Amino acid sequence: MSSKKRHWLWNILIVLTLVACTLAFVAHYKNWQKIEEGEFSIFSGIYRQKIPIVDMDSIMLVEKLPEMERSSGFSWMAKEKGVFKDSITQTKVYVFVDDLRQQKVRLVHHDSLKMYFNLQDSLETQKIYTILQSELMDNLKEPK
Repeated sequence: MSSKKRHWLWNILIVLTLVACTLAFVAHYKNWQKIEEGEFSIFSGIYRQKIPIVDMDSIMLVEKLPEMERSSGFSWMAKEKGVFKDSITQTKVYVFVDDLRQQKVRLVHHDSLKMYFNLQDSLETQKIYTILQSELMDNLKEPK
């Protein structure tokens, strides 16, 4: 009865692969966002955007995403994340959508760059929308 033992290197490689896959899943699982020091930051895994609030042009809630072509990113169940190309203007569009069934925030910045995002919790999405909307209104009232 001889049992063959696996080399320790393979065991370490298997464990490291499982850890890397778990970390990638956790990093992309939800959108991480914050508003501080005059900047709105959102990221999910390798996709990141930092937008100075003074560079925001418009913000609105939309029901559906427009037709776009994926440059990089992924779709999984009701999630949509990545960099897309607008089929009309051929510009980059960043998408951080945790739930396609809910309203999404459409944020235009730097004159023509677009970003769509929402969070798992629709109340949190609404809260961020309200904060960004009031910041945008305050910036429009103040002369530059």
